[in-house]
Amino acid sequence: MADTKPIVLSAVTVEQFTLASEYLEREVRVDMYLPLPQMQADQLSLLLINDGQDLDTMAFDEILDELISSGTIEPLACVGIHCGPERKMEYGTAYSADFKGRGAKAGLYSKFIFEELLPYIRKTYQAPSFKHKSFAGFSLGALSAMDIVWNHASEFNKVGLFSPSLWWRRKGYDDGYDDELDRLMHLQVRKGHFHPWLQFFLECGKLDETADRNKNGIIDSIDDALDLIVELKAKGYTDAHIEYLELEDGKHDVPTWGKAFPAFLKWGWGLNN
Repeated sequence: MADTKPIVLSAVTVEQFTLASEYLEREVRVDMYLPLPQMQADQLSLLLINDGQDLDTMAFDEILDELISSGTIEPLACVGIHCGPERKMEYGTAYSADFKGRGAKAGLYSKFIFEELLPYIRKTYQAPSFKHKSFAGFSLGALSAMDIVWNHASEFNKVGLFSPSLWWRRKGYDDGYDDELDRLMHLQVRKGHFHPWLQFFLECGKLDETADRNKNGIIDSIDDALDLIVELKAKGYTDAHIEYLELEDGKHDVPTWGKAFPAFLKWGWGLNN
């Protein structure tokens, strides 16, 4: 089942395996974080996480173990999906590549998730179904998670976005770019449908970047996140569906996302909510 000897903590065991993907034409490294003791899959929620290699850096196993063992959150199975050398091609929006052609394999990445990864997990862990499925990611991996959840809403109920790359656009700033027309994820939300069960967690740091394209005194990453919330609310989502976390000293880095991840887990799976 696992490529390496499992790491066993008090409430979590971590297994790692490699999956050969025909769609991505590469081997995908995956970390499985499974709660102890084992539960029936249909009583267990599943969280997929892009850029799974970052979970090692933030000691995610210890974060998850502490929250589960203390009874702060319900037992949760997490899947850390390591990125590959073509990260900027596999992540993005399947709807369209960006103005530089990046994200051209985003559709193939979606196929990998639904036709290779999830079937493998179901078969290997004897899990025909889960209580709920959610998706999270960091930076460009967050954009990918949002894109996949939005376009497969019947499969998911939550998405977690950490410093999301919501600037992803179909025109360059010097080629007639317009905030209202060219941000690809915002466009998809505007053209999409309201799915009342979906919930959204967005984290931004005030030190995420320094760029401020419209010179309004707010960095672009925060502007883009707040604008996405506006689009979601215009679609029918309310504050009950959306959680926004802005960190005063938050940067575009793994330590910041590690600091914010417990808030996401408590929001999504907290036992005292």
